[in-house]
Amino acid sequence: MAGGKKGSKKEEVIEVPLESEIENDQSHAVENLYFGLEFNCVPDLVETLEDNRNEFDFIVVPLGHPKNERNLLNPQGAADEETFARSDTLLNSSQWSSFIIGKISNWIDLDSVNESTRRNSERVLLQELSWAAHLNLPSIVLPTPSFDSTNYAHIVHRKLQGLMYMQMWLRIPLMSTWQSIHGEDNAPLAPNGKPIHDPWEHWNNFKTLCDQHASLSVALELTEDLPGEGVLKRWLGEPVKAVIIPTKIFMTNKSGFPVLSKRHQQFLIQLFRYKIQYILNGTPKHKGGMPSYRQYVQFLYSKSPPLSAEESFEAPYLDYLQAPLQPLMDNLESQTYETFERDPIKYRLYEDAVYQALVDLKKNKDATKTHVTLMVVGAGRGPLVRASLRASTRAAYPIKVYAVEKNPNAVITLKNLKLSSSWGDMVTIVDSDMRVWNAPEQADILVSELLGSFGDNELSPECLDGAQRFLKEGGISIPTSYTSYLAPITSSKLWNEVKAWKEAKSFETPYVVKLHNFYQLDEAKECFTFVHPNKEDPIDNERYRKISFLSKESATIHGLAGYFDSHLYGTVHMSINPATFSTGMFSWFPLYFPLREPMYVSSGSTVEVNMWRNCTRVKVWYEWSLTSPQVSPIHNVGGRSYWIGL
Repeated sequence: MAGGKKGSKKEEVIEVPLESEIENDQSHAVENLYFGLEFNCVPDLVETLEDNRNEFDFIVVPLGHPKNERNLLNPQGAADEETFARSDTLLNSSQWSSFIIGKISNWIDLDSVNESTRRNSERVLLQELSWAAHLNLPSIVLPTPSFDSTNYAHIVHRKLQGLMYMQMWLRIPLMSTWQSIHGEDNAPLAPNGKPIHDPWEHWNNFKTLCDQHASLSVALELTEDLPGEGVLKRWLGEPVKAVIIPTKIFMTNKSGFPVLSKRHQQFLIQLFRYKIQYILNGTPKHKGGMPSYRQYVQFLYSKSPPLSAEESFEAPYLDYLQAPLQPLMDNLESQTYETFERDPIKYRLYEDAVYQALVDLKKNKDATKTHVTLMVVGAGRGPLVRASLRASTRAAYPIKVYAVEKNPNAVITLKNLKLSSSWGDMVTIVDSDMRVWNAPEQADILVSELLGSFGDNELSPECLDGAQRFLKEGGISIPTSYTSYLAPITSSKLWNEVKAWKEAKSFETPYVVKLHNFYQLDEAKECFTFVHPNKEDPIDNERYRKISFLSKESATIHGLAGYFDSHLYGTVHMSINPATFSTGMFSWFPLYFPLREPMYVSSGSTVEVNMWRNCTRVKVWYEWSLTSPQVSPIHNVGGRSYWIGL
């Protein structure tokens, strides 16, 4: 069984801090995790809140008395004289909305075969949800669902329609009791083939019945045993808003303080990358009481590696959908150029590629040839020109550069750059579109950075096919080729962002996005490849590919992630494909192709993706669909919702 039995934790090597190390470590004070404490019974709410405000940011409390299993079907009797909840005047409105998370009674059973139990549970749930909304609580914790919680989901979904701000957190354990005893393999299956004891399946059924509602999230409860790594990674694509950490999963270090196993530590470190709240529950079993558990988790967080320059740059863009650039139709703004030019890796790779090309040309040069003619098509504000000049100096081989740029605003920057530098006659600035410019001579090297997130989605093929007329026979194009890659992904976050626009065309538009809250079902695979110079006759840039993937875990597919890998020249590659990523580069984020309807796929099943690249004289567009495990509609037929203008 993945994760092992409870006793197996003793065999793991645990690296843990002593109490003095936690107390003396100051790095954790820079930024604190948002921590809550869960209670099953609260005799005095005001006193409980006051006692814990110094150590915890909020408390999680039952909305009704845990033992008050009231019968709302019977309007008579003593229950009419009692109230199921405490008065809202105990706290002011700011305290209710800032420091209290409500917890729905866990004795309710909305899918009971007993009609009276079911109907009473419905009324109790609605009563408590109404009370939580009255208190203006920010979130409530819902009881853990079973495999078949259809009626439970029905009531919750109905209530979700009227929510303005309150979030619902569905409590889901990482492993069920059955899995902890029997293991994850060979679990009994429901008639639809789904494992009935898998907590993720319970969550997936529930969220599907609730139409993937954005206000329904997961309160993920850590368990003593952990599932396999693939199952843990799958949760990174789900809307986990809170992590519940029971005291019973902690072990004891030599000083008597709480510590976690290696695997628990590693999973928490992964979760620290997301905006998640943490909740402690259970009774203290170690020195230092409940605060010692929070301090330990905070210590783990303080030891997380700091953000790299790349991660700091990307932070504002995590899961933020952006429309792809249309560089042929629109002129880029100064800020966009500035952002791209900050990339420390891209232009170093281009410099290396130009250097290798110059070295090869130098080895085979004509004795009468004194320099190399190099054309930068789409020169922007000049970073490729500077990279090429640096490469020339390294190779000790002079170059003559034509910097071709259609954006008149960028041309102003290029001209000023030439005046303020030592370029002199080495660089000629051409204020023209490469597609209509008539070059005075042919080039030995043609350099461009026309790639988009999906390789060809900013029309690099069309531009370079036209520009290759400048290139001498046997001349070098940088890049020499590029290939797009696709992979199916889970991301409730991204899918709900698209859904929020409430337009059909939103699901037929690809988006540039720094993927963060997502899970990739399989490694990305090759889609379209383009080679330059293009020797085809006639040239045809339309493409169609059918790609098969193997889903390692059961999952919900919310769309496709698009990447590219480019061969610049010689040994130099530039890639945003996760398998070959150029570390430190941030000029491109992946492309997200959404699915109109999320699609369930079971573990070990095939996902079959179809992708088309279509062209006319005036535009290029993509169409996409799935044909396994189910058949989806073809998205963006005829480029009706999204296209790239020529």
